[in-house]
Amino acid sequence: MLEEYLTAAGIADDPKGALFRTARGRSQVLQPTRLLRSNAWDIVQRRAKNAGIQAKITNHTFRATGITAYLKSDGKLEHAQAMAAHSSTHTTQLYDRRSARR
Repeated sequence: MLEEYLTAAGIADDPKGALFRTARGRSQVLQPTRLLRSNAWDIVQRRAKNAGIQAKITNHTFRATGITAYLKSDGKLEHAQAMAAHSSTHTTQLYDRRSARR
C-alpha cells in the first residue's frame, strides 16, 4: 500500500523528501514541504466528521485499531510491541481493545 501511495502521489523518486506533504489550496498538487502535525490533525477531524463519526478520534485511535486488529489476527503481543516501538508490553496492552464492549 505504501508503494502504491508513493507512486500515486508522484513522490516515489524522492526518497529523502517528506512522506506526507502539503498541497497548495485545493489544487491537489503536492508541494515539497512536509505536512504539519496540526494540519494532519485537522484533516483527520474533518474526514471523521464528514463520515458521520461522532466518537472522538485521535492518533491513539489509529494505534489502538492497528494493534487490536493485529492481535485479533493471532499476532503476538511481542511483535505488536516492536511494531509500535513500545519499550514494554504493558504499554502495548493499553492499546489492545479486544475486550472493549460495543
